[in-house]
Amino acid sequence: MQATLNGQVLAQSDDIVENGGYAYFPPEATRLELLVKAPKTESDHACPHGVQFYDAVVDGQRHARAAWSYEKPQPKMQQVGGRFGFWKDVKVA
Repeated sequence: MQATLNGQVLAQSDDIVENGGYAYFPPEATRLELLVKAPKTESDHACPHGVQFYDAVVDGQRHARAAWSYEKPQPKMQQVGGRFGFWKDVKVA
């Protein structure tokens, strides 16, 4: 499975965990050099799973909050802790 944005691969792996309709990629399969931590919002701080959103930077263009990871997942999200999910303009297939 791949996560792509404007033809650029952000993540690629067969080790995918699906939860809530999203595919989560392991960090070692994610191109972290293309992701920049986004400032946390009030709702991010309120998230019980310790969510951190990331902007994806592809070809000099910044795509706000295109990825996220749960840094302190509660038991129901434990299986996706530390992995990366993608949405918005990112195609996952």
